[in-house]
Amino acid sequence: MPIHLPPISRRWFLKCSLVAGARVVLSPKLLAANKSTDADSWALLSDIHLAADRAQLGRGTNMAGHFDSVSRELLSLRKRPAAVFITGDCAFNSGETGDYALLTEMLTPLRADQMPIHLALGNHDNRERFWDALREEKAGPRPVADRQTALVRTPRANWFILDSLETTLSTPGLLGHEQLDWLGKALDENPDKPALVLVHHNPGISGHLGLKDTLAFFEVIRPRKQVKAYIYGHTHAWKVEQDPSGIHLINLPPVAYIFHEGDPSGWVHARVGRKGMRLEVRCIDTTHKAHGQVVELKWRV
Repeated sequence: MPIHLPPISRRWFLKCSLVAGARVVLSPKLLAANKSTDADSWALLSDIHLAADRAQLGRGTNMAGHFDSVSRELLSLRKRPAAVFITGDCAFNSGETGDYALLTEMLTPLRADQMPIHLALGNHDNRERFWDALREEKAGPRPVADRQTALVRTPRANWFILDSLETTLSTPGLLGHEQLDWLGKALDENPDKPALVLVHHNPGISGHLGLKDTLAFFEVIRPRKQVKAYIYGHTHAWKVEQDPSGIHLINLPPVAYIFHEGDPSGWVHARVGRKGMRLEVRCIDTTHKAHGQVVELKWRV
């Protein structure tokens, strides 16, 4: 399964923070022990691009600073989300060991606040270095060998996390026959709840450098009516469309840097209901016109 980082105790977190020289400083309010969890609330992040050097800039943006802003907002929520999903490009450029060391460090406050983390991979990640950095937290056998693939069952939806990393630093992505076969079988075995599929790469059918086997992927998900949404990153843009089959196509904004001036960077707060999902954009720049934008999605039948 994809790396699943379970919650950690606050006592352990505070002890490690002191040992590390208290590099992470959080108010008692942010670590409030009496905070409850909203089982239908989810934090959707993509393209965080953390570098070993916290001061590293990407396209003029301090990526660690952006992630820290998102982390603090998540920690300040009145109710914590049920989990945090990060749909790839965890590392800055070529997935160096130091990038993943900073990733694990910067995820620690969220885990201390009892938020599980689910991580997928993008084209700027390196699978082996990623696994090496997160070896202790790797839980159980993966359903597809050598891929970060998982099914996360929750009360109102099943989340399918797929691995589209083909080659580090090669822009297009690929799921491959084995992963698609697993997805089809897993969907058939779990028809009773909405299925939400998370992949790093965008659909590649419009000539973009996205998912190479998009058509084969759609052949799996379109006829299975429980599939309600395909959630992805990669393009560093925020967009919500709908496939002719009724599947919602949700392009998450980047946490890190944008490609095009005027686009938002940030994350999406999702709330899953019985008949659909509510998406709210949370921008790093709270004065951005997209900040607080709400999109209500209705599930296809």
